[in-house]
Amino acid sequence: MNDMSPKRPHTAWLGSLAAALLVSQSSWAIPPFKVRDIRVEGLQRVEPGTVFVSLPVRVGDTYDDDKGAAAIRSLFALGLFTDVRLDVHNDVLVVVVQERPTVAQTELVGVKEFDKDVLLKALRDIGLYEGRAFDRAQLDRAEQELKRQYVHRGLYAAQVQTTITPIERNRVNLRFAVTEGDPARITELRIVGNKVFDEATLLDLLDLDTGNWMSWYSKSNRYSRAKLNADLETLRSFYLTQGYLEFKVDSTQVAINPDKTEIGITVNVAEGSRYVVDKVQLSGNYLGKEDEFKTLVRIRPGQAYNSEDVTATTKAFTDHFGNFGFAFATVQAKPEIDRTHNRVSLVLHAEPSRRAYVRKINVAGNTRTRDVVVRREFRQLESSWYDGDKIRASRDRVDRLGYFGDVMIDTQEVPGAPDQVDLTVQVTEKPTGSLSLGAGYSSGDGLGVTFGLQQDNAFGSGNSLGVQINTSKINRVVVFNTTDPYFTEDGISRTYDIYHKTSSPYQDQDYYKLVTSGVSARFGVPFTEIDTVYFGAGLEQTEIVPGTLLPTSYQDYADEYGYTSTGVPLTMGWARDNRDSALAPTTGRMQRVNAEWSIGGDARYLRTVYQFQQYVPFHKKLTGALNLELGYGKAFGGRSFPIFKNFYGGGLGSVRGFEQGSFGPQDISGTNVGGSRKFNLNLEALTPMPGAGNDRSLRLYGFFDVGMVGGPDQGLAINANADKLRASTGVGVSWISPVGPLRLAFAKPVRKYDGDRTQTVQFQIGTSF
Repeated sequence: MNDMSPKRPHTAWLGSLAAALLVSQSSWAIPPFKVRDIRVEGLQRVEPGTVFVSLPVRVGDTYDDDKGAAAIRSLFALGLFTDVRLDVHNDVLVVVVQERPTVAQTELVGVKEFDKDVLLKALRDIGLYEGRAFDRAQLDRAEQELKRQYVHRGLYAAQVQTTITPIERNRVNLRFAVTEGDPARITELRIVGNKVFDEATLLDLLDLDTGNWMSWYSKSNRYSRAKLNADLETLRSFYLTQGYLEFKVDSTQVAINPDKTEIGITVNVAEGSRYVVDKVQLSGNYLGKEDEFKTLVRIRPGQAYNSEDVTATTKAFTDHFGNFGFAFATVQAKPEIDRTHNRVSLVLHAEPSRRAYVRKINVAGNTRTRDVVVRREFRQLESSWYDGDKIRASRDRVDRLGYFGDVMIDTQEVPGAPDQVDLTVQVTEKPTGSLSLGAGYSSGDGLGVTFGLQQDNAFGSGNSLGVQINTSKINRVVVFNTTDPYFTEDGISRTYDIYHKTSSPYQDQDYYKLVTSGVSARFGVPFTEIDTVYFGAGLEQTEIVPGTLLPTSYQDYADEYGYTSTGVPLTMGWARDNRDSALAPTTGRMQRVNAEWSIGGDARYLRTVYQFQQYVPFHKKLTGALNLELGYGKAFGGRSFPIFKNFYGGGLGSVRGFEQGSFGPQDISGTNVGGSRKFNLNLEALTPMPGAGNDRSLRLYGFFDVGMVGGPDQGLAINANADKLRASTGVGVSWISPVGPLRLAFAKPVRKYDGDRTQTVQFQIGTSF
């Protein structure tokens, strides 16, 4: 829309926004005229359409001073221009603009405490990023945002200096130089006003402290308002569980020294009186099932008021209403306080509201995992009654997949349909690949390394792929496996294994070897939510490569079976697992039985393993753990038990402090050949690492291990095999690291025999016991 006709002699200059607002009253006022064309000058990167859309006047409209003022306001509001003016030439409206420079590059210097991407995202959130129009007013907001990020981490002395460097094509580079300074550390932390509980007891509940030998890891002596608020809630919850219904935090004082490196915190509390529950009553509508709801009440008259019992009761009531389809039930615990006698009566008032159907189930947050992987774990169906039990079971099943860091189910009402709800499964993806690494050192065998790589959610399909490698001089293993957990729509899983194992006592290739290769297929059939039965079959070949120094037991086996033998093992098993976590359990039990029965080929045998684990929370910070493992092998057809199916003892997963697989029966040549009987018992006491607060991802444990490996002429009775037992004790560290659970053990054998090979320090990644 350009006009090249001669310009009119009359020209209007509107130089600023203020002038535009006064134009109708000033001597510079332009008589209204009909706009013949509109021209824009001064654009470099901004599209002309952006300007035309913002103008309140169009070609053919009548221009006046009010529209001119509105046009200038609209263009300035875009935030793209540092100057805007309007000219008129022969009924052509000329819009002259000066663009703001754009941000070409944002650089952070001196940043050590943060990943730079975190700070760049914070700047982006306030509108400062590459390609965006630069506004000097944003610099102050940017500096304040960077300082706020550092304050959140306790670095109150952090300083930010900004440098603006103009470059070609009306662009600028921004450089934020950060001087982080020393973090503000808590040097004093006090609780005053307490009378019933001593200050040391209360301080032990808090995550914040004045520092200890683990503060480098936990950063517990770094102040942040969020941490303090969380600790105050912990303090409040503690008193409410002890019966102090009217406990309150009167005030908190936080004092920081002039150089912003030391902080003192004082918390003033008022404990109030301790209240005992007098009685518990139900009111409202309980669907005629009051007796059922009464069995869910955890509040006990005559005992001190406990907020955890009250919360657990109201939640149990709400969940039970959900089992009947009442998704919007509300339950309120109304206390009636008798301050004269320090007693409280609780009235549990319930309103079930209306029964609801589940219209639709949505999955959100799964950026990698396919929807079907989540949906197939659901027990709640669409277009059916809302069932709280099924929804909770669905959530637990999705969580047990191990693919997500967090799983939440949100219930939303359907607009216009008061009896329908939609469920949204909100998941947070986490890495599903795991690395397992183990090592041990001994003077005889040197350094032996085991390596495993497992991808439990390959390509987001829910299928797993894995490889395991052992590079030990005496045991070399390569195993590939893959599992489809939903081989059928009913949840029957299918697993394939391919393996090749070489066992040799020495690295020298001239010595004998035991080489085993095989393939197998297994299927898992779920019978309940926590019970699965396994069965399968395989084909296996074992070859004895004689070499030199062939042990007597191996020669005997070759004489009986031949140097190459085959087997057709059938596998059967059962597993039950209700632990609260697979990585860092604190309660629950796990049991499994696996049996291998070879019914064809040269080797005929039965090999079974039973494992039992129990976790007991003795205290908030103390968990007891027991691991029991029994192994049994028996041969059929008048032959001996295959030597390559023997059990071995010693090392991580067995009796710590002994070299991996080092103890058990020996043949007349002195070679450790293992045995067909195995007993193993591990006892552990786990607690958060001192100084790490209540962080259960880093725990210290003490242990006692005992075990034995015997031959076919020895049972598993401990009293009959006391002279075969090995035992050890020690301490260790358990850490849920980014590549899997790590276990480091410092062990000392307390019962060993001449010739036993021991290891004081052992570690492994990717295992529990």
